[in-house]
Order: sequence, then C-alpha cells, then structure tokens
Amino acid sequence: MRLMRVGAPGAERPVVLDDQDQAFALDQEIDGAFLAADGIARTRAALDAGELAAVDIAGERVGAPIARPPAVVCIGMNYAAHAAEAGGAEPTQPVVFLKHPNTVVGPHDDVLVPRGATKVDWEVELGVVIGRRARYLESAEDALACVAGYVLSNDVSEREYQLDPGVSGGQWSKGKCAETFNPLGPWLVPAGDVGDPQTLGLRSFVNGEPRQDSTTADMLFDVATLVAHLSRFMVLEPGDLLNTGTPRGVALSGRFPYLSVGDVMEIEIDGLGRQRSVLVKA
Repeated sequence: MRLMRVGAPGAERPVVLDDQDQAFALDQEIDGAFLAADGIARTRAALDAGELAAVDIAGERVGAPIARPPAVVCIGMNYAAHAAEAGGAEPTQPVVFLKHPNTVVGPHDDVLVPRGATKVDWEVELGVVIGRRARYLESAEDALACVAGYVLSNDVSEREYQLDPGVSGGQWSKGKCAETFNPLGPWLVPAGDVGDPQTLGLRSFVNGEPRQDSTTADMLFDVATLVAHLSRFMVLEPGDLLNTGTPRGVALSGRFPYLSVGDVMEIEIDGLGRQRSVLVKA
C-alpha cells in the first residue's frame, strides 16, 4: 500500500495505491491529523474491504505525499563517507538543522536555482514521517512506534549559502531553505510495508550519470536513534518530516560539478520510488 497526492499545486487530492498500482480515492487529506488518527490503518482496512472507489490518475501531476509538514527536521553528515568528502570529522552526536516547510514540493516539480547561486547540490535521503507525538522517548522500540512511514526525499542545498561564513553566519539554514529545495515522494509507504529502514539502497543521478550509490545500513545514527535523540530536545508532531542524511557522491566532494539551470536530478530508494527534477531559474 502506498499513499500519494495528485493534482495541481495547492489542489492535490489524496489517493492510495494497492499492490497492482490501482488508485483509490481517500476522503481525508494526508496530514498530521490523518496520521494521528490511525489514518494508515483505517485506509488499509477500507482498501482490503473493497470500500474505496477506484479512480484514474494517469497523466496527473504528483504532489508531495504529505500535505505541508509542520516541521522539516534534517540530519547532516550522517554517513561516514559523506562526512569525509565534506572535509569534516565523523560526528559523535547527530548534526541537526531545519528546513522551511515551503521547501517541500512534488517529486517531479521543477527546482528553482536561487538568484546568484552557483553551488546547488543534490542529496538523496530517506525521509521519515512522524505518525504520533514523540516526546522524551526511552527506547528504540518507542521511537519506531512513532514512525508512520517513509518517503524519498531530496535535501537540495546551496553550499556557499550553507558553508561560507561570510554568507551563512555559521549555520546551515540559508543554504537549505530556498523554495522548492525539498522534492518529496512520490509515495508515503507505511512503516510496516518497508520493514527494516536500515537495509534500503539509495541512488542519485545527474543528467543520467550516476552520482550516489549507497545503503541506509551506512548511517552513523539509525532511524530509531535519531527519533529518540530528537525527542529529548524537541517534540516531534504527527506529519513532521525527518530527513536522515545523504551518502557520499555529492558535488561538495569536488568530484562532480555543481548543478546549473537545465540540469536534471534523479533520485531513488528501494521501494520508495523515483524522482525527476529539472533545475530552472528562480
């Protein structure tokens, strides 16, 4: 089962896909309220009982699979090889930063190159969608119980704005929060359908050429650890998105050029689908 939203920006409607890729209409938006009210379990039961109306979504735009998240929390340098290529030491604690929720767009929407930007970078990431309130969690089991599902996420970055002290002011947000800088989806896959989130392959391509090729097994801090850790410092709410870091193979490494207008980013994660985004002028 996969949850998704289709239609024009701002007018998306929720649907669910079965194992044969048939789409069925949902009558409630896929957001924090839906997730907190056991929306995934109720949808599965209705789908299995044949209570949902089939719909044709062929040719429709695919939106982000969750309506605008209340918060987008991100983890930096969560793969050892990526930390090394970025020139930093392997962190001993999760590196945390935030993105503005309006960075989230559909998986095939255009990505806007900010005015004056010269170091736009791609980052394939496993996205975690929170399904219940996470506050002072005590165990990995408690943490995973707060996860509604997983999504494919691209934490697009502008590295000069992120890392140049003369621009960034010593923090990362300026390089992370440009509009459209978080293509998401195509689907929200329930946690129970994904299984172990630490066994997923993830890859990226630019203009058809391979860039990243790794697995979530290489995370320094796994999903359960991240959710439990964050719950000590902030309350995670249903509908929040957690981006868990990217593996090696980005432009920041110096091995590849940064993105330019007209370039095409493609990313994928096993079982979570594939994205294709074109870079355009802001």
